[in-house]
Amino acid sequence: MRIFFSLLLCLNLCAVAQTTATEDKQPAAPAVQGPLDYVCPMDKDVRTDKPGFCPRCHMKLVLGIPDDSEFPVDLKISPRGFRAGDKVQLTFHITDPKTGKTVDHFEIVHDKFFHMFLVSQDLQYFLHDHPVPQPDGTFRFNAVFPKPGMYRVGSDFYPTGATPQLVARTVIVPGAPGSDLTLAEPNLKPALGVSHCENMDVELVMDPPEPIAGMKTLLFFRIKPADGIEQYLSAWGHMLVASDDLIDLIHDHPFIADGGPQMQFNIIFPRARTYRIWVQFQRKGVVNTASFTVPVSELK
Repeated sequence: MRIFFSLLLCLNLCAVAQTTATEDKQPAAPAVQGPLDYVCPMDKDVRTDKPGFCPRCHMKLVLGIPDDSEFPVDLKISPRGFRAGDKVQLTFHITDPKTGKTVDHFEIVHDKFFHMFLVSQDLQYFLHDHPVPQPDGTFRFNAVFPKPGMYRVGSDFYPTGATPQLVARTVIVPGAPGSDLTLAEPNLKPALGVSHCENMDVELVMDPPEPIAGMKTLLFFRIKPADGIEQYLSAWGHMLVASDDLIDLIHDHPFIADGGPQMQFNIIFPRARTYRIWVQFQRKGVVNTASFTVPVSELK
């Protein structure tokens, strides 16, 4: 927050004595600037008057936040004639929206320069991984799309001097020659309660129990067993939320967490759709991915 105070006083004093006149003007007082807020680039409600790190996501606080501006991401896949099950290389090229030049300076967010999410159209396949930076400023990742269909590829990065980005691109993956390609939206059924993972069970409890589009929903994830919970990529948890039409993608971290058996995330579902939630926690060196399917309604 920036507060500026300015004061300008102009005094014109005219004195006439015989044939002389003088005019006296008081100069403007210097502007007084109030204190600026240090703000978390990701959690903009976290503000302080001192430098430091965000207690929620652990990002470095910055003095003021630049205007939000989306950085274009060009995604190229090689070889071009790939199909489901083939090994491919994804190359991400990011450009500055103002200059059109390649962006080659990024801030580290949760131990990485780039977080990538792959989500299949049926919302059954999920991958969170990290493309490798190249000398030319691009990022590369070797991947396999496991089945035919549409995928959304989410690119999460933080250009130096800008704001954190989450930019999604669509990839259509063909199957075997002559096979049909189905692009229909999935028919998801609610999947709440307990998700059984590698070495933990994760229970989801929501407040309100039936989320309303446009209103805050509290997500409480309760973990059993509770011993050995560790930070993963410098955070107690990572969450990706996707709508059933893959238009909405939300990447977030715990609002309240201390390594105990319960972690709280706050979210506002933007529309009345069905959403798939993936949440990742680490226990005793093992990364666990729990998934839930949550229907969201309109306010009535």
